[in-house]
Amino acid sequence: MGRTLENKKEIVANLKKNLSESQLAFVINYQGLSVAEISDLRRRLRPTGTICTVTKNTFMGIAVKGDPKWEPINEFLQGSSAFVLVKDDIGGAIKAYQEFQKATKKTELRGGVMEGRALTETEVKAIGDLPSKEQLMAQVAGAINSIATKLAISINEVPSSLARALQAYADKDSEDKAA
Repeated sequence: MGRTLENKKEIVANLKKNLSESQLAFVINYQGLSVAEISDLRRRLRPTGTICTVTKNTFMGIAVKGDPKWEPINEFLQGSSAFVLVKDDIGGAIKAYQEFQKATKKTELRGGVMEGRALTETEVKAIGDLPSKEQLMAQVAGAINSIATKLAISINEVPSSLARALQAYADKDSEDKAA
């Protein structure tokens, strides 16, 4: 028995909802993956706030129609497509997919879409190589902390330097009087 019109509309509405919450979407060719392997991919992606959904290209085409942010995905809609919709950790999601791809050697990344721009496989992988948001925040915090430490040492050094200069002047003055 085929899908009903209501069921199809529900699938498209769900895709639209998931896309509206996503920062990046990339398309993979999942042909040859078993149910266990696709479940493993979903399990790996879940901690990064990412959804992997398998649906007809037609449904995705309808879901992105008229949305300039996601319409470029149409160029990747051919063959067996799984859609990876990244909501939170973009770098982590791409790394999780790459680890899965190395383990199975069965999927192929076709491309992705981010902020209304189509991305090639190379560009998606380059985004994955960027440091995560947490790493960047740690680097910024470390830089701010080192500046604050250097500033505190410098401010603390001023009275000490002044005291040493006054002591040297006093010692010189007492040597001059003794001579």
